Amino acid sequence: MKTNDYVKYMTQTIVKYADQPKDERKRIRTERKQARASFWYRWFGILPYILYWEVKKRRKV
Repeated sequence: MKTNDYVKYMTQTIVKYADQPKDERKRIRTERKQARASFWYRWFGILPYILYWEVKKRRKV
């Protein structure tokens, strides 16, 4: 990708973002946050996450 194409793409992206209403930007941001995997899963994988979840579940009982 040439520099000119990249600048054009970035400009279009910024303008598209700026043209959205504030409520829509906030809604998209919260949806993206909720769709993300939890901290434990993202950083350490599935096994530590399961272990953490089991310990947490046992403490509640």
